[in-house]
This record gives sequence, C-alpha cells and structure tokens, in this order.
Amino acid sequence: MKRLAYNRSAKLFFAVLLAALLLQSCGSVLLTGRKQLMLVSDEEVVALSLQQYRSFMDSAELVANTADAEMINRIGRSVAESVENFMTFNGRAAEVENIDWEFSLVKDNNVNAFAMPGGKVVVFTGMLPVAETEARLAVVIAHEIAHVIAKHSTERISQQIALQFGGEIAGGLLSGSSEARQGIASTVFGLGAQLGVMMPYARKQEYEADELGLLFMAMAGYHPQEAAAFWTKMSASGGAAMPEFLSTHPTDAKRIARIQKKMPEALYYYKGPGIINRTTAPIVKDTKVL
Repeated sequence: MKRLAYNRSAKLFFAVLLAALLLQSCGSVLLTGRKQLMLVSDEEVVALSLQQYRSFMDSAELVANTADAEMINRIGRSVAESVENFMTFNGRAAEVENIDWEFSLVKDNNVNAFAMPGGKVVVFTGMLPVAETEARLAVVIAHEIAHVIAKHSTERISQQIALQFGGEIAGGLLSGSSEARQGIASTVFGLGAQLGVMMPYARKQEYEADELGLLFMAMAGYHPQEAAAFWTKMSASGGAAMPEFLSTHPTDAKRIARIQKKMPEALYYYKGPGIINRTTAPIVKDTKVL
C-alpha cells in the first residue's frame, strides 16, 4: 500500500511539475496570436537542424549565378526584410535578430520547396514553371518564411518531447546534451534523400503559414490575390501525380476560402504599385536548369 501511495504521489508530482513547465514554456505566433508549446530554445533548434541542412546541400545540385537563382534570392530577401521591419516596428526585433537568411535554388524536377529553422529556404527548379510569375513564386517563398517566423519546427519538437517523455522532461531531458532530443530532431528535420522534404507539419501550421505568408508577401509589395490563383492552379495541376509540395498540405477548397477570408487584412499591408510592381513580372525561363 505504501508503494502504491508513493507511486501515485510521484506521478502527481511529475504531472504538476510538467504542467507548471508547460505553462512557463508558451509562446505566441506573430499576428495570429496562437499559443505555442516551446520546450526548446531557438538556438537549440537551429543547431539540431543545421547538420541535416548542410548534409542535404552537400548532396544537392545548387543553381547559382543565374537569373532564376538571383530571383529566388531577391524575393526571399525582400519578403524577409519586410517582415523583419514589421516585427521591429512592433517591438519583436529580438525574435529575428539571429536569423541568418539563405535562399537557395536546387536543380530538381520535383515541384517542391522547404524551409529550415534559422532562415534556410530551398526552392526546387521544378517549382518555377508551375509558379509562372515572380509574384506566384513569392507565394511559395513567403509561405516558407512564415514557417520560420512562426517557429513551427520548434513547436513540433516541443510537442514530440511532451508526447514521448511527459514527466521525464522534468528530469533533465531539456538540459545539456540529450540523445533523445537529438533523435526527435533527426526525425523532424530528416531530409529525404530524393525529395528533400521534412516531416509534415500539422494542418493547422500549414494553414497558419498560408495566412502569414499572404500577409508577408503583401508587406513586400506582391499582390496577395496572387496567392489564391497560385494555390488554385497547384490543386488543379495535381491530378494523379500530386506535386510533392502539396502532398502534405491542405489541398481542398477550405484552403482557398481561408485565404480569401484573410484577403482584406492582406490588402491592408499591401504597398501597391507605388513600389516596384512584381505581380505580373514573368519568370525568366533558364533553359540550363529547367
């Protein structure tokens, strides 16, 4: 009886301790205000993911010094700078000051793109003919930047830790070097050798990246209505062979409906044609990589 009472007390102690830890480990997403579980630091997540990213890039065929590669970098820098300026103006500069943005174009016919913590964004050349215009390519890049800004990877690792280890979190899983934590990160960031895709985000995170990306591209001067047109085309072009970029994303009419519902807010942030109007600029067809 004493052992049973002790076990119950121990479980209750760990449950209370875990609940207190979780309450102290909450963050909120920019603009949406959604609460997030954050059990690891940004620095830890970047360190855990960087090795996977470097390994992928070592084996990938990087496209550099071309009009398309320059366009990817231009779009990425423009969106990222606009978001950082917005966050600085709203007192959240500390959240982006350590992001080292890197926008890369990789030769691969798959219609795909992905982002890693710390600002590493990769677009496959197969995405270019599908996007067709720079503004629609901005939809993709802004979506990936949104995953970084919203810290979706940190949230995924935290959720996995909480689900798999529960009370053990209080026992030091999050302090020092942890093989368990590294194992979780390896699963989250493990890049497929052929497709270069990470473990799928939760649907709510994909919807959130859609909506934040819509606002981010508008801040950078890309017309947000291009987002609805892009996702409609992506869904229609899937057919029997769905593009990899859509295989883990919401693809039904709800996605377009949510984007249109967010459109008035996006238009508020849209700077309009007073700056360089990129909404109709065609993508340069670089025959060397397409």
